[in-house]
Formats: sequence, structure tokens, C-alpha cells
Amino acid sequence: MDVGLVGCGWWGAHILRDLRTLGCDVRVVARSDASVARAREGGAAAVVPDVASLGAVGGIVVATPIDTHAAVVDDALDLAVPVFVEKPLCDEIADATRLAARAPDRLFVMDKWRYHPGVRELARIASRESIGEPHGLRTIRVQQGNRHVEDVVWVLAPHDLAIALEVLGRVPRPRAAKGQWSDGRLVTIHALLDTDRGWHALEISERAPAVERRVELHCEGGVAVLGDGWDEYVVLHHADGRTERVEAPGELPLLAELRAFVGFVAGGPPPMSSAAEGAAVVEAVAALRGLAR
Repeated sequence: MDVGLVGCGWWGAHILRDLRTLGCDVRVVARSDASVARAREGGAAAVVPDVASLGAVGGIVVATPIDTHAAVVDDALDLAVPVFVEKPLCDEIADATRLAARAPDRLFVMDKWRYHPGVRELARIASRESIGEPHGLRTIRVQQGNRHVEDVVWVLAPHDLAIALEVLGRVPRPRAAKGQWSDGRLVTIHALLDTDRGWHALEISERAPAVERRVELHCEGGVAVLGDGWDEYVVLHHADGRTERVEAPGELPLLAELRAFVGFVAGGPPPMSSAAEGAAVVEAVAALRGLAR
């Protein structure tokens, strides 16, 4: 299968690697010398300067900076093939709404945490009410620094909103937020959101002394915890004091989501995170940033 990849930065290089692992011939749009070098070193079938030069491809993956997503996705959709864009869909509500309306059945968002085996297990625990009725979700995503141009909420919040979508069944609605701003950038946020199935307490920061990725599903009979992004198990902390470890093995989320997209291009079911869900995430992030002011 011939697949187009737009962007070959440090993350795009990982996407290229996994597409090659899945047996795809990858034509890469790359412009900087460094991106061109990464594409060639990664085994790209061709390196071209723009989307229009990709030629006949079965689908396109977009991995460019967030502020370019809307324009690049528009160009990719012009080729009339399925498009898989890195989260978030874009950084403007109007663009997100327009893109979702333009291609509701062939535009999808790369929410890799929805493919994480531990998150999938939390979703099963919630749906089966294994430790009682779900009450809410707590997510912590903190680190030291931010390599992106965009502030930390645009970069990290879509991950946790996607986790809430997977576990609680919908993108949560922001209700309240407090944030720390520095030089016009939001560097830390604490927020409370809700869904019809429970609340979502969210903490994100680029000023933390250490990296932490933690997801807690709070239920009537206890708490189910995914303690780290690399964990392949979930720990159930029952209300009576018992603990139980539930194994959750599986392939790495990036490879899993790309496998789903390649399968869709080949005629299989669509990947998770539709354009409409991606637009809902953009709207929620924008609302969080507004509340944090």
C-alpha cells in the first residue's frame, strides 16, 4: 500500500518507521534539510515538497505543527483519500467545525491514548462496572518543559480528553479551570470537566519536577489506576482495602492506531476518533484556556 506522510520531524520519523513496519511504501512531504534526511534514513519511497506532489496514495497521515493542521488537512482532503491527522485536529474551533463537516467519513484524529491497552482496560472496567458504577476520572499529565511552539494545554490536554472519551464515552465539558501563565503561555492548568457518566479532574503542567502520566477511574467500589504510560497493567484498589492487578498487554499505541488506519484504507472499519470527536476536543481545549484566564 502507498501511503503519504506529511511532515517528518522527530515524531513523524516514528510514524514513518511504524508505517514501514506495517508494510507500507511511504511517500513523505518534507521541506527542511533535517526532515528530508530523516525521511530518507527512514526508508521513504519518495520525498516530495508538497501534498500535491504525493501522487496516487491510498491515504495520508499528517504530522506537522499544530498551527498548520487546518491548511495541510485541507490540501490532503483535496486528494479524495482518507486522512489521519495528529492530535489535535487543529487549533481553531471554526476550522475544526468546517473540516469535520467537509469529510466526516474519511478524516480521523490520531488519539493514540485511545489505543493504549491500559486505557482500553479502564474503559472495560467502566462499561462492565467491575468495581461499581463509575463516578469520575482523574488524569495527571505533567513534565518539565515543552518542546512545542504551542502552549502545554494545546499539546497535552487532547490526550486526556481522548482518554475521557474512551473511558466515559464522550468528550467532557469544561466547567472550571485555574491556570498559571508565563509570557503569554499557559504552563499549568487544573480543571474540572464533566460528562453524563461522571466528572473529569484534569491536571497538566510543563513546570513539574518530574514526568508523570497517571489515570484514575473512580467508581462506587474503588479506584482503578493506570500508574504510568508504559504500564501494561491496571491496579484495582477496592474500597475494602484489597488490591488486584489486572494485566493489560498489547502493542504500542502508535503502531496500533496506524494499523487501524491502514486497515481502514484497505477496506476495514474506521479508526477511532472521528472528525466530529476531534472538533469536540478542539472546542473543549479552547474552553479550558478561556476558563483558565
